Amino acid sequence: MGSLPHIVEDCMGVLQLYSDGTVFRLKDMNFNFPVVYDNSVLFKDCLFDEKLNLHLRMYKPKSKNFSTMTSGRLPIILYIHGGGFCVGCRTWPNSHNCCVRLASGLGAIVLSPDYRLAPEHRLPAAIDDAVSAVRWLQKQALGEAGGETWLSGTVDFDRVFVVGDSSGGNIAHHLAVQFGVGSLETEPVRVRGYVLLGPFFGGEERTKSEKGPCEELLNLEILDRFWRLSMPVGENRDHPLVNPFGPASPSLEKVALDPILVIAAGNELLKDRAEDYARRLQKIGKEIEYVEFEGKQHGFFTNDPFSELGNEVIQVIERFMLESS
Repeated sequence: MGSLPHIVEDCMGVLQLYSDGTVFRLKDMNFNFPVVYDNSVLFKDCLFDEKLNLHLRMYKPKSKNFSTMTSGRLPIILYIHGGGFCVGCRTWPNSHNCCVRLASGLGAIVLSPDYRLAPEHRLPAAIDDAVSAVRWLQKQALGEAGGETWLSGTVDFDRVFVVGDSSGGNIAHHLAVQFGVGSLETEPVRVRGYVLLGPFFGGEERTKSEKGPCEELLNLEILDRFWRLSMPVGENRDHPLVNPFGPASPSLEKVALDPILVIAAGNELLKDRAEDYARRLQKIGKEIEYVEFEGKQHGFFTNDPFSELGNEVIQVIERFMLESS
């Protein structure tokens, strides 16, 4: 008789991969982040990919008195949640609270799509699903796909911004490369810029920040586990979807990119990769800005968006949006 299936990968008990390939996902999560109820923002869920049964959550501010509303209409933010490509959801309190803060602080419609998770769906599934969300938005702009009322009349499809947190920041990078300057293939939707919050990039060679000291929430073992579970089978951390500047990654020198803002925490393990990403793009002439918040850890904004520091992040993003419009 063969041995019973046993756990071969364990992501903090939230996700467990067994030796027979089956996956366990914890449904009743005990979150440390209470849901913030902000009466200035409305939200609702809707289906954006019927075939894959993928939903997104929409956030709409009640007030219209915002400095970012230079056109008199609400800009649109596509917020892509983090979780190492393996965990996370639009309904998780930290993602939800972050989107409420973006909507209220920036006076924007915020769309927070789910995407398929690894290891059941390895990369590039998550990137493909983010593209699908943009295509859904394009159909809305063209008056197709059921005509979502929150996206009619009061929104500005010409001022769309992609904000990606952690693995969502990795996805945002790949969207920027795929769509290029002007996002012509998504007209009349026009992506004006990309904000990468502590982007989740990797590589075979360790960086100084990856070597430690460890953060409270993340360590190198967890990061490596996320990569093992999410990369295409048989690949290593220099895969182009993991390392934008790996030995097999295509050159970005001739790729036209819209403006990119990278925000990193000074004490996060991913800091050196985020800084190196920005430096390399700057060196080849791309319009990219790097902002570091000293002494902070990964996810500092997403996990506490209504703090004083969260207000500073909102100001940085607001300025970037105004300058990129």
